[in-house]
Amino acid sequence: MTAFLRSAESVTLPPARIDRSSPVPLHHQVATWLEGLIVDQTLLDGARLTNEIDLAAELGVSRPTMRRALAHLVGRGLLVRRRGVGTTVRTPPVGRAPTLRSMHQDIVDRGATPRTTVLVCEPRPAEGMVAEALGVAPETSVTWIERVRHADEEPVAILHNAIPADVARLDGTDLETHGLYDLLGRARCVPHTARDVLSARAATAAEARLLGEPRRAPLLVVHRTTWNARGRAVEYAVHHFRARTHRVETTIGALGGAI
Repeated sequence: MTAFLRSAESVTLPPARIDRSSPVPLHHQVATWLEGLIVDQTLLDGARLTNEIDLAAELGVSRPTMRRALAHLVGRGLLVRRRGVGTTVRTPPVGRAPTLRSMHQDIVDRGATPRTTVLVCEPRPAEGMVAEALGVAPETSVTWIERVRHADEEPVAILHNAIPADVARLDGTDLETHGLYDLLGRARCVPHTARDVLSARAATAAEARLLGEPRRAPLLVVHRTTWNARGRAVEYAVHHFRARTHRVETTIGALGGAI
């Protein structure tokens, strides 16, 4: 089956398993099949679906059934419909709860394969906001790290971190295969609490190139300061996430107990 296109290249798909004797509605079976192809990246982000009529004919279902299946996936955020463009695939975002976990582990838990490109890992003098956030004197030595994080080979974030040099000895090779918090834990410096400040801005040309986005694409920016159990600042970070592949999950309780 070649029911999908990305640019000018057709993509051959495995046959859909539609069981007409099953109590599961046909539109749900079709939606589940398509979702599986998106999650395992048989269908890549940006893949364009053919029109509803042709797709229904290839799968052997009615047009209303196909329409309901596609509408379900649009509601799930896995497909996007745009006038003049049609229906395209959207890769599931990397969901992150506000907890002290490595993004490396978040990607693994999602069922994807993490990969890290280390751009910089070197000693530098702390200056300006870095020194202020870490509570150290200017010119104090820190390890400055710049990385690009990938999920199943797709770039999802640019990560900048400053770690006081006396907190842990960090190596670029280790950072390619392990999360930073895992390495800090091995150095007996377990992150305990953190403060995040979230904002949004447009990507620079360099950031867009690293993330495979058009220039001025929206980015979610997170400034983080992390402390250990003794109250010492052990990390200052600025992370830049692709807005369309990232979400932040927050649970909010009522003030003062029951409403």
